[in-house]
Amino acid sequence: MSGTIEDGQRQVGRSADQHAAAAPGMVVIGVDLGTTSTKAVAFATDGTPVASHSAGYPLEEPHPGHAVQDSLRILDAVLEAVRTVVAEVGAARVAGLSFSAAMHSVIGLSPTGDPLTEVVTWADTRSRAQAERLRASPGGLALHRRTGTPLHPMSPLPKLIWFREQEPKLCEGVGFWVGIKEFVLLRMCGALVTDHSIASATGLMTMATLAWDDEALTLAGITADQLPEIVSTTTVLPGLTADAAAAIGLPESTPVVVGGADGPLANLGVGAVRPGVAACSIGTSGALRVAVERPAVDPLGGVFCYALTATRWVVGGAINNGGLVLGWAHDALAPELTDPPEPELLALAARAAPGSGGLLMLPYLLSERAPHWSSLPRGAYVGLTRAHRREHLVRAAIEGVCLQLALVLGSMRAAGLEVTEIRATGGVMRSPFWRQMLADTLDMDVAFAEGHEGSSFGAALLGMEALGLIPSIDVVADMIEIEEVVRPRPAAAAVYTTLLPVFTELYDALVPAFTSLRRLAPSLPADLDDPPA
Repeated sequence: MSGTIEDGQRQVGRSADQHAAAAPGMVVIGVDLGTTSTKAVAFATDGTPVASHSAGYPLEEPHPGHAVQDSLRILDAVLEAVRTVVAEVGAARVAGLSFSAAMHSVIGLSPTGDPLTEVVTWADTRSRAQAERLRASPGGLALHRRTGTPLHPMSPLPKLIWFREQEPKLCEGVGFWVGIKEFVLLRMCGALVTDHSIASATGLMTMATLAWDDEALTLAGITADQLPEIVSTTTVLPGLTADAAAAIGLPESTPVVVGGADGPLANLGVGAVRPGVAACSIGTSGALRVAVERPAVDPLGGVFCYALTATRWVVGGAINNGGLVLGWAHDALAPELTDPPEPELLALAARAAPGSGGLLMLPYLLSERAPHWSSLPRGAYVGLTRAHRREHLVRAAIEGVCLQLALVLGSMRAAGLEVTEIRATGGVMRSPFWRQMLADTLDMDVAFAEGHEGSSFGAALLGMEALGLIPSIDVVADMIEIEEVVRPRPAAAAVYTTLLPVFTELYDALVPAFTSLRRLAPSLPADLDDPPA
């Protein structure tokens, strides 16, 4: 597919006021580039989803710490998802496309725009040493507070330092460093741009100026000319390349809105865009974010701050270990539960009282992000006695996930943020047990939106605003219907309030053990090379 960089041309955009309102019945397609699939959803201007399609791709782990993908395979998935939706709704109804993408990815491109590296995803931890070195440096916290991005292996800044130190010959041939959404837009529209939202999650952009940060660029060993131009999330690109238009069945003149990052757009997708309204999502991982009008990071650097638009930001934290902890509990503690195991596993956990009889689990099966932002920790059960049974171990695992989100909430409040309402989403949130435990652990009412589409809806809303189809993204507050509000049970909430300080102290107390275990890990394989007969 065409869409390479020629003659130094990087970007051409149109402002929203150049677009007339679309005729009734028109749709905007929100395209969400996720970690393992791309989902395209066509939305009417009242927020009703009209058609959707997902196309998947693998997340490869060829070496320890590596988590990479094929950029061309992702591009093919984007084209498939959009083409299928266009075929269902009809090209004449499509007012435009708008994009969302997972944050923190890195791809090295040649000077003409061809990929020289795989997509290095947020889950890639090979830059662990670089991130820890940065975090421990005298200017580390200041860099985090200036850019809004924690110094963690997920972030593009440590990834770029890793490439500079480990792959210097490759770096000599790299003309541009981009993320996956930037690569897709380059191939589909011929424009080399990134938006404020994605840029704010790179660790390379100063929040106060919305420009690339000179110190971060020096640390990464790159120049601003090697990065895409930063534009608004509502920037409208002139249209599609001939190849892209033919591949998805739309005219070349179809407007394409640059869009934003999946986390901030997930807030938008559930209507959590007003001050004090936080979005909490728990799927495989988890996150808690609240929208603010001015960027802010707490004094200890426990939260991130990413842009939604140039004047609206989301502050919060992501955790690595969400629903996957329940999956581990099934495999390790109750593998006989099948078809499907989750309801039986949760019923088992429900047999234990809140607090699991004094048993705590640090759920750091995949290290952890907020609020510690460290690749060091491992999971741990603390407080185990003869009286504890499987139900206590399973319940403590779920409680650990929710207590970790309570730590994130505490860091958000330490940043001076008032959180008065929480709207929760995510696969595990379909469970009444998870819903109640989240409300109890956070000691707050938790609302659940009906039939939302998350980041793809957020992308479509940005597109509608950019194309003049809605007055502003604030209309989402009236589009979202709340299906249920779960209130905390006072007795259970009191238990978790008592346990939270203990849970908080455990991380610091176990850091020496975590450090020793990481040093010993290469000599302690998980499986026997030659198991006994």
